[in-house]
Amino acid sequence: MSKVACVITDYFEDVEYTDPAKALQDAGHEVVTIEKEQGKTVTGKQGDAKVTIDKTIDDVSPNDFDALLIPGGFSPDQLRGDDRFVAFAKTFMDKKKPVFAICHGPQLLITAKSLEGRTATGFKSIMVDMEYAKANVKDQEVVVCQNQLVTSRMPDDIPAFNKEMLNLLAQ
Repeated sequence: MSKVACVITDYFEDVEYTDPAKALQDAGHEVVTIEKEQGKTVTGKQGDAKVTIDKTIDDVSPNDFDALLIPGGFSPDQLRGDDRFVAFAKTFMDKKKPVFAICHGPQLLITAKSLEGRTATGFKSIMVDMEYAKANVKDQEVVVCQNQLVTSRMPDDIPAFNKEMLNLLAQ
């Protein structure tokens, strides 16, 4: 089974972490949460989910993982201000490892300059940013690009997102 890195910090969209993480774990995959501080508890923007961080960004390498999960909310916008998280995400994209980004998650990929020529989706308010990043943006519940990148728009899209995420990992 796969080992999936999840970059996450405070104000993530609760269900955009909890539902995909549960789907991954139920399928036998390991999810490792990564932030600036190991052992820290981060809280979702709805206040429903609290996540204890497994590893710091300084203690991991993309080589340690098979895939990357980027939940939405305000978390990706905060993380993209830190070059370590940007480089981490860029490496997954450059090495063609699976990347799963939902809602505002693609913001980290925009900053990593990894969306050019890719077909993707995201939350409505970042679609124009994705277009500026030269992505081919689709307004649909889930987009799978080059058998590597899975993106979705919002919490309502989670069932389709989880299905495609798990399909990709099963290959």
